[in-house]
Amino acid sequence: MSLPEDYLHYPRRDYGMDQDRYAWSILPRRERVQWPNGARVALWIVTALEWFPLDMTGQPFLVPGGFTRPYPDYWNYTTRDYGNRIGVFRVMKVLDELGIRASVPMNSALATRYPSLLDEINQRDWEIIAHGVDMGHVLHGDMPADEEEALIDESVSVLRERSGQAVYGWLSPARSESFNTPDLVAQHGIRYLCDWANDDLPYPMQVSDGELHALPHAHELDDRLILAQHHHGEDSFCQQIIDQFDALYAEAGSEGGRVMAISLHPWIIGQPYRIASLRKALEHVMSHADVWPATGVEILDAFIGQKAPPAP
Repeated sequence: MSLPEDYLHYPRRDYGMDQDRYAWSILPRRERVQWPNGARVALWIVTALEWFPLDMTGQPFLVPGGFTRPYPDYWNYTTRDYGNRIGVFRVMKVLDELGIRASVPMNSALATRYPSLLDEINQRDWEIIAHGVDMGHVLHGDMPADEEEALIDESVSVLRERSGQAVYGWLSPARSESFNTPDLVAQHGIRYLCDWANDDLPYPMQVSDGELHALPHAHELDDRLILAQHHHGEDSFCQQIIDQFDALYAEAGSEGGRVMAISLHPWIIGQPYRIASLRKALEHVMSHADVWPATGVEILDAFIGQKAPPAP
């Protein structure tokens, strides 16, 4: 069977980037970023609180952490729910004792079902990030724009109403977007997006209306990825956090501030035998004087306040 004539035809083939959401730049060549009080590293702890409904369809794809057994998959459902009922309080204890405030991507369905979690978050002055309606409703390229807009509106409006927070950040369920997602979230007052994992600093994105930045929410330094998917041990997870920090801290000494994001899922890291690895890693990070533990919007405001040049 021969290839069709248009197989090698690329309508937008040209020199440069293959998208127009952000400009090209190389990190070491940018103007140095300075964090408050001369900190080298902005530490951004992102602790996701998610609800996986029992009737997940697995369409258009099975989301990471999604259910793999026949309906009703109580084994997977209760494992994930463990994080929202038990594991998250272990994470909170560690962060409280180390003086670290977190940003919390939360499904709006979970905020409706577990309002007490919102109280715990607000009591700690942690930040809420909109994280879709639930983990069964993902955004994707084949989704009609009005359907996607309705999901974004529901997530953002419910979280704002129930938490009392402004809710400036957005993390898509499974980090999945359509071509319309950045424009739609910006239209709903979102100021930063966590889906694009291509930098160690914030950078501005091009949107149809308003302003939007990408924040470097770690994909590689993610407990679900490292512990559950790659099957690394807890000591390895701890060491990877330490190694990441040491490298960024050294770079920041000569090249300007960096952001270190750690992505946590309480149903993973909140298990009793795992929580000590998180504590050990964060104790190493916080033992350094030039570390600024901050929320996503605090990092964004500090970055924008310097009038940093467009990047990357």
